Amino acid sequence: MDYITELVAGEKAAGVKYVKADEPYFAGHFPGEPVMPGVLIVEALAQVGAVALLSMAENRDKLALFRGIDKLRFRGIVRPGDTLNLEINLTAMKGVVGRAVARAHVESKVVATGELIFALADRDNK
Repeated sequence: MDYITELVAGEKAAGVKYVKADEPYFAGHFPGEPVMPGVLIVEALAQVGAVALLSMAENRDKLALFRGIDKLRFRGIVRPGDTLNLEINLTAMKGVVGRAVARAHVESKVVATGELIFALADRDNK
Protein backbone atom coordinates (compact mmCIF):
# COMPACT_ATOMS: atom_id res chain seq x y z
CA MET A 1 0.00 0.00 0.00
CA ASP A 2 1.34 3.42 -0.89
CA TYR A 3 -0.90 5.73 1.11
CA ILE A 4 -4.16 6.07 3.05
CA THR A 5 -6.95 8.09 1.43
CA GLU A 6 -9.60 7.77 4.15
CA LEU A 7 -9.51 6.90 7.84
CA VAL A 8 -12.16 6.62 10.53
CA ALA A 9 -10.29 5.10 13.47
CA GLY A 10 -11.74 1.77 14.51
CA GLU A 11 -14.33 1.79 11.71
CA LYS A 12 -12.90 1.98 8.20
CA ALA A 13 -9.96 2.91 6.04
CA ALA A 14 -9.13 3.19 2.36
CA GLY A 15 -5.81 3.26 0.60
CA VAL A 16 -4.07 3.15 -2.75
CA LYS A 17 -1.33 0.96 -4.20
CA TYR A 18 0.30 2.01 -7.45
CA VAL A 19 1.20 -1.21 -9.22
CA LYS A 20 4.54 -0.55 -10.90
CA ALA A 21 5.95 -2.60 -13.79
CA ASP A 22 9.35 -2.93 -12.10
CA GLU A 23 8.04 -4.76 -9.01
CA PRO A 24 10.14 -7.94 -8.69
CA TYR A 25 7.25 -10.42 -8.53
CA PHE A 26 6.21 -9.58 -12.10
CA ALA A 27 9.35 -11.29 -13.46
CA GLY A 28 7.95 -14.72 -12.60
CA HIS A 29 4.21 -14.10 -12.29
CA PHE A 30 3.76 -14.68 -15.22
CA PRO A 31 6.53 -14.26 -17.83
CA GLY A 32 5.12 -12.32 -20.77
CA GLU A 33 1.76 -11.84 -19.00
CA PRO A 34 2.41 -10.00 -15.72
CA VAL A 35 -0.28 -10.38 -13.06
CA MET A 36 -0.14 -9.16 -9.45
CA PRO A 37 -0.30 -12.22 -7.16
CA GLY A 38 -3.53 -12.50 -5.20
CA VAL A 39 -1.67 -12.96 -1.95
CA LEU A 40 -0.14 -9.48 -2.39
CA ILE A 41 -3.59 -7.96 -2.98
CA VAL A 42 -4.72 -9.55 0.29
CA GLU A 43 -1.61 -8.25 2.08
CA ALA A 44 -2.29 -4.72 0.82
CA LEU A 45 -5.87 -4.98 2.13
CA ALA A 46 -4.56 -6.24 5.48
CA GLN A 47 -2.18 -3.28 5.74
CA VAL A 48 -5.09 -0.88 5.27
CA GLY A 49 -7.06 -2.78 7.90
CA ALA A 50 -4.14 -2.55 10.33
CA VAL A 51 -4.13 1.23 9.90
CA ALA A 52 -7.85 1.41 10.77
CA LEU A 53 -7.34 -0.78 13.83
CA LEU A 54 -4.06 0.61 15.13
CA SER A 55 -5.17 4.24 14.73
CA MET A 56 -7.41 3.77 17.77
CA ALA A 57 -5.74 5.27 20.84
CA GLU A 58 -6.10 2.06 22.88
CA ASN A 59 -4.37 0.00 20.15
CA ARG A 60 -1.40 2.23 19.29
CA ASP A 61 1.20 0.06 21.05
CA LYS A 62 -0.24 -3.23 19.78
CA LEU A 63 0.51 -5.48 16.82
CA ALA A 64 -2.24 -6.33 14.34
CA LEU A 65 -1.82 -9.94 13.23
CA PHE A 66 -3.55 -11.89 10.47
CA ARG A 67 -5.82 -14.54 11.96
CA GLY A 68 -7.71 -15.73 8.90
CA ILE A 69 -9.48 -15.07 5.63
CA ASP A 70 -13.11 -15.94 4.86
CA LYS A 71 -15.13 -15.83 1.66
CA LEU A 72 -12.31 -14.21 -0.30
CA ARG A 73 -12.82 -14.16 -4.05
CA PHE A 74 -10.66 -12.78 -6.79
CA ARG A 75 -12.84 -11.19 -9.44
CA GLY A 76 -10.33 -9.56 -11.76
CA ILE A 77 -6.69 -9.23 -12.73
CA VAL A 78 -4.34 -6.50 -11.51
CA ARG A 79 -1.59 -5.57 -13.96
CA PRO A 80 1.41 -3.22 -14.02
CA GLY A 81 0.28 0.39 -14.33
CA ASP A 82 -2.99 -0.19 -12.45
CA THR A 83 -4.02 1.86 -9.44
CA LEU A 84 -5.30 -0.58 -6.85
CA ASN A 85 -7.90 0.95 -4.51
CA LEU A 86 -8.27 -0.80 -1.17
CA GLU A 87 -11.22 -0.52 1.24
CA ILE A 88 -11.70 -2.01 4.70
CA ASN A 89 -14.73 -1.80 6.99
CA LEU A 90 -14.26 -3.20 10.49
CA THR A 91 -17.42 -5.13 11.33
CA ALA A 92 -16.87 -6.92 14.64
CA MET A 93 -14.53 -7.02 17.60
CA LYS A 94 -14.69 -9.57 20.42
CA GLY A 95 -11.85 -9.28 22.86
CA VAL A 96 -8.65 -9.15 20.82
CA VAL A 97 -10.13 -10.78 17.71
CA GLY A 98 -11.92 -8.80 15.02
CA ARG A 99 -13.34 -9.07 11.54
CA ALA A 100 -13.40 -6.73 8.54
CA VAL A 101 -15.03 -6.65 5.12
CA ALA A 102 -12.41 -6.05 2.42
CA ARG A 103 -12.77 -4.82 -1.16
CA ALA A 104 -10.15 -4.05 -3.81
CA HIS A 105 -10.86 -2.44 -7.15
CA VAL A 106 -9.13 -0.99 -10.21
CA GLU A 107 -11.18 1.93 -11.53
CA SER A 108 -14.76 0.61 -11.29
CA LYS A 109 -13.80 -3.09 -11.65
CA VAL A 110 -13.86 -5.06 -8.39
CA VAL A 111 -10.84 -7.38 -8.29
CA ALA A 112 -11.16 -8.91 -4.79
CA THR A 113 -13.73 -9.13 -1.99
CA GLY A 114 -13.85 -11.03 1.26
CA GLU A 115 -13.50 -10.94 5.02
CA LEU A 116 -10.27 -10.63 6.96
CA ILE A 117 -9.91 -11.82 10.55
CA PHE A 118 -7.28 -10.24 12.76
CA ALA A 119 -6.01 -10.38 16.32
CA LEU A 120 -4.35 -7.78 18.47
CA ALA A 121 -1.22 -8.71 20.39
CA ASP A 122 1.02 -6.91 22.82
CA ARG A 123 4.47 -5.97 21.56
CA ASP A 124 7.37 -7.78 23.16
CA ASN A 125 9.56 -4.84 24.16
CA LYS A 126 12.71 -6.70 25.21
